[in-house]
Amino acid sequence: MTTLKRRLVTEVIDREGGYVDHPADRGGPTRYGITEAVARAEGYTGDMRDLPLSLAIAIYERRYWDSLALDSIEPISEALTSYLFDYGVNSGPGRSGLELQMTLNALNDQQRLYPDVGEDGAVGGKTLAALDGFRVARGAAGIEVLAGAINGCRIAFCRELSRKRPSQEAFTFGWFSRIVNLRNEIAGPLSTQRAINLYTEAAR
Repeated sequence: MTTLKRRLVTEVIDREGGYVDHPADRGGPTRYGITEAVARAEGYTGDMRDLPLSLAIAIYERRYWDSLALDSIEPISEALTSYLFDYGVNSGPGRSGLELQMTLNALNDQQRLYPDVGEDGAVGGKTLAALDGFRVARGAAGIEVLAGAINGCRIAFCRELSRKRPSQEAFTFGWFSRIVNLRNEIAGPLSTQRAINLYTEAAR
């Protein structure tokens, strides 16, 4: 069975495409959605046009899945996991983790449900314990509310980026569409087959 992680990575790579160097993109040239800065930080020294698919997949899994402890969050909610992963890809895993922490702190009823967690963007044991405390207190329906709240906060964050930097308005509709439509994009057998095909190609 193809995992949620593989479906999410495949969706990002399919959406981002190959080599892109948009003049308004502050991140500079990308391949498979991986920016040059991230590629260099991961040890890649070649031309961005030649970034291997297998390396792009490894970067997405390590930098945007593992760093957010999504193996531990996936059993609680696929929706929340999907939103946190994609938020991390678009705005950095630290921003995604911070949004989760701030939202959990806002939902703990002045620490009656569980203690506040540090708002540092690093998802570790305390953040996961707070998430579990929220799940125990609010149940599956509450987790759906939390996931939706994260998505709403993300839209507000992207809107603020456009307000502060008008050049980013070239991307705003695409950002909003991506956020709103993500769950539909990774659902169903077609998404699963795309993931199988992509990972097979990367393994060659």
